[in-house]
Amino acid sequence: MNPVIRMEQVSFSYGEEPVLEDIDLTVVEREFLGIVGPNAGGKSTLLKLILGLLEPDNGRIEVLGTTPQSARHQLGYVVQHPGFARDFPITVQQVVELGLVGRRPGRSSLATLLPMRITPDDRARVQQALQEVEASGLADRQIGSLSGGQLQRVLLARALVANPRILLLDEPTANVDQRAEGEIFDLLKRLNERMTILVVSHDIAFVSSYVTRVACINRTLVCHPTADIDAELIHEIYGDKVRMVAHQHHT
Repeated sequence: MNPVIRMEQVSFSYGEEPVLEDIDLTVVEREFLGIVGPNAGGKSTLLKLILGLLEPDNGRIEVLGTTPQSARHQLGYVVQHPGFARDFPITVQQVVELGLVGRRPGRSSLATLLPMRITPDDRARVQQALQEVEASGLADRQIGSLSGGQLQRVLLARALVANPRILLLDEPTANVDQRAEGEIFDLLKRLNERMTILVVSHDIAFVSSYVTRVACINRTLVCHPTADIDAELIHEIYGDKVRMVAHQHHT
């Protein structure tokens, strides 16, 4: 399979505090990689390094055959906490349109969105993205009126509107109920048919039923096939504080 992400001996620190040490990771095209580990273990930092939002202290990162910064326009990113207040007066349609910022020559920041002319083609892409996440009926709704599950679908549509080759998600189901969590991961599984997906999650037992491989991060990184995920491994990663949650999937 064609590698789309390569990390070799990557280390990163915030000031003098080491967060990641000697990370080696290769992700191949159309892989569905789950990223798990304890709080402050480096999961979100790993995504930001792949996105080029952070620079490693040591090591080498290649994304789609180039630097993370050069590949950024081919990446979709769903953050754990949206970068706007829930009471901000903006519609779902406008939120998804933000996914087009920086995807055209001369438009590299949020400030350039206004006045950004939305073309008929743009509107068609927004509608297609909303339809794919089963949120077409929400286009005219104010973002503050959405439930947690609806908001995550809209943020996913914003990441999909530019048709990325790689989709990165940072705990996309942290603030939704169990039913919405299953629906979102079912959707991600379908998207995985055409794109590579990396998803950070706090629930290793749940994601292991969807992903092809699990990357366990706690400053260092070890990858496991999903068949290796058992109670002993979970205890090794999280210690005594882990809380097992039972999930049932209906097909």
